[in-house]
Amino acid sequence: MAPKLENKEIVNFLCETEFKAGLFDTLKIRYRTYICPFIDLISLVKPGDKVGDVGCGSGQFLLLVSKFADNPESVYGIEITERLIHNAKELFSQNVQIKHHFETFDGSNFPEELGKMDIIFLIDVLHHVPKKQQESFLANLTAIMKPGARLVLKDINASSPLVLFNKMHDMVFAGEIGNELKMDRAKELLEKNKLKIIKQDKRRMYVYPHYTLVAQKN
Repeated sequence: MAPKLENKEIVNFLCETEFKAGLFDTLKIRYRTYICPFIDLISLVKPGDKVGDVGCGSGQFLLLVSKFADNPESVYGIEITERLIHNAKELFSQNVQIKHHFETFDGSNFPEELGKMDIIFLIDVLHHVPKKQQESFLANLTAIMKPGARLVLKDINASSPLVLFNKMHDMVFAGEIGNELKMDRAKELLEKNKLKIIKQDKRRMYVYPHYTLVAQKN
């Protein structure tokens, strides 16, 4: 049995990967795994999966998928910020063999390419969507998914009092207050769009209360 992946291995890999990015982006690329359950999320990828990431940031999660997941076929990331897409392309320029593609989108109209994905990740994105648009955001995303595809929704749990730490985090680093949902409400929205919850999990990393929902389209 292969040894369990650890954050130290992830950080060492990212620190050894050469790329050019701003200071804050560099720190987030290299060390976010300590406050976000990347290891658990990577384990959800199956052999042969086409992997999508909505709000992919600088692409470090998909880089980790390409390195540590169990033989995915390809990775595809979309992001609203051109700077972050540039970072992702920079990261993947270092002799990464897996098929990959990154592009910007407007935050609501999802590219048709997502409809080809076997698994789509939405990692700490939904709470940045305006509250009145969260339901339509998920409806539009799930509508483009193919039957049998899985959606992994990882976000901060609003039912925990520790959500205040994430709000402070977002105020400092993003200049906004997040619109976090309770885990049960997120489940309701997924089920409303005819997705079946096949796995769910809650965990705390330092002061960040996470939940992960894996839902499959009928």
